[in-house]
Amino acid sequence: MKNFKVLCVVLLLAVVALPLSAHAMGAEVAVGVWNHNAGGDLGYKGDSLSLDKTLGFGKETRFSGRAKIDMPLIIPNVYLMATPMNFEGNGSVPGGFDFAGTHYGAGAFKSKLNLDHYDFALYYGVPFLGLATLGNFHVDAGLNLRIINVEARIDQASTNYTESKSFTLPVPMLYLEARFTPTERFSVEGEFRGISYNASHFYDMIGRVKYKVIKVPLLIDSFIAGGYRYEGIKIDSNDVKADMNFSGPFFEVGVEF
Repeated sequence: MKNFKVLCVVLLLAVVALPLSAHAMGAEVAVGVWNHNAGGDLGYKGDSLSLDKTLGFGKETRFSGRAKIDMPLIIPNVYLMATPMNFEGNGSVPGGFDFAGTHYGAGAFKSKLNLDHYDFALYYGVPFLGLATLGNFHVDAGLNLRIINVEARIDQASTNYTESKSFTLPVPMLYLEARFTPTERFSVEGEFRGISYNASHFYDMIGRVKYKVIKVPLLIDSFIAGGYRYEGIKIDSNDVKADMNFSGPFFEVGVEF
């Protein structure tokens, strides 16, 4: 069911991009999978729990989708991206632990963490850089709004305790991208989204190698791409203490208009 919902989001991104691209200078739509690990700690009104060692989160593979629209004149370009994240695991703590103000005993428990996030960026290319490098190097810069849907849940059958916390967190971030295109078919790309304030930060770094496979009718280029993605999240508030990271390789296919 979750995979079906993810595909719906991805298709929605494509539908949004297609009509806009008719009035734009270009567009790019891609879908892919990200195989990522979870590391670090998370606590809510209680102890900090290790995501992998205590909560038992392992590798997960999830669909993702993105759409870029290059707009004409002085209108900012648009970048949309959907990244569903869902972890489930089993664990136990010999001495018990506290979560959401409840003390869990030493027995086994099940845990769940959702961190679905959706990005909306407005950006401009650095003027004349592409012209100065004969179209081989481009840098984009702008602002990104990330909406994170968070849900953390712990169930323990032996004590019949179930506690959960869910909220939606809007995060404004800086957006930077650099692209090196030594040939018409091959390019290397790097993306950065991030913000740091007080004792909290949100970082997202993507490295991508892209190869154009074949040109199809209507001047559409298809491509395959792969790379590595790293996300770092640190939240230091009265209730939530989190220092988490998610990283792993990804693969995607897409088209350029």
